[in-house]
Amino acid sequence: MSPEIQTYKTNMMDVTQPRNAGLDWHEQAFDLTRGIAAYVNCPLVAGLARVITKHPKADIANAFNHKQVACKMWALDRLFECCGGRFGRIWVLGGWYGVLPAMLFNDARFDIAAVDSIDIDPEVAAVARTLNREAGDRFRALTADMYALDYTAGRPDLMVNTSCEHIADLRAWLALLPRGANVLLQSNDYFSEPTHINCAASLAAFEAMAALREVRFSGELPTKNYTRFMLIGTV
Repeated sequence: MSPEIQTYKTNMMDVTQPRNAGLDWHEQAFDLTRGIAAYVNCPLVAGLARVITKHPKADIANAFNHKQVACKMWALDRLFECCGGRFGRIWVLGGWYGVLPAMLFNDARFDIAAVDSIDIDPEVAAVARTLNREAGDRFRALTADMYALDYTAGRPDLMVNTSCEHIADLRAWLALLPRGANVLLQSNDYFSEPTHINCAASLAAFEAMAALREVRFSGELPTKNYTRFMLIGTV
């Protein structure tokens, strides 16, 4: 295991607060994130503040918890090392609330023309647009089934799927992509989560499951309850 992986586990929460602490959680969180956004001049934090006030039912705290952020930071670091920072269009499949696109736009290492966040759940698109409002026309939140997309016609520079554990047949989905397409894939061994229908028991198992033609990066990121696996390469 490479030593730098440990950096994603530092400075996590050293105290635990009850999930429902305080009846005015949304109001306090809005004031807090808005103040932090003003102090650090960060569009991503400003977007979080907008989501908290405009979409109070969105589970943004879960989408932006320290494990989710750590896994995405890891993805961005390895992606930059493997492929550089310049991309035309990126498709994020299973994009949920658009946190990964927001992190990409916020990362000065990356020069990206456009990012599409694609999810089958129609309720998440509005949240993703709110979070990524500062990106303007560079960001789109689309409601679509990943099995029904025309990948040949769209042909983005990179396709990202960080939730392969939710795909029943990973190879069947990858077979829809044109040969030579660039992908970043993540899965995990969190078998006890009921919504995870196709976890990988190990990094080797994930590599075999994906069967990429070229692998530029293969690695794992251990967390308290599971290990996250990642592959970057071409189909």
